[in-house]
Amino acid sequence: MPLLFSYGTLQDERVQLATFGRRLDGHTDEILGYQPSRVRIADQNVAAALGQTHHANATFTGAQADRVAGTVFTVTAAELDAADGYEQPADYVRVIAILASGEAAWVYVHREDAKSNHP
Repeated sequence: MPLLFSYGTLQDERVQLATFGRRLDGHTDEILGYQPSRVRIADQNVAAALGQTHHANATFTGAQADRVAGTVFTVTAAELDAADGYEQPADYVRVIAILASGEAAWVYVHREDAKSNHP
């Protein structure tokens, strides 16, 4: 089963219930070679609804000392598709990242970051 790493809203139980229809079980971990960053929310209606101007993001640096903390979940293929649908409006794409635990997991980063910075 796929692993999904979240450093943002997919860690929220309300988001999980709305997106997957269940609460996900996970454990803390970190993605290596990334640093925390932020992306401006382009849709002003979304920004107003969320009460924030930026989404959390992870920017690839390649430096093993750089890490982003979050939670890793085991999900089904259908749940991974549901996560794609959840992240797509914010222009996030799914990439593989290596976790501090040594496992590989899917993680969402902003599309522009993935184009310019991901290996």
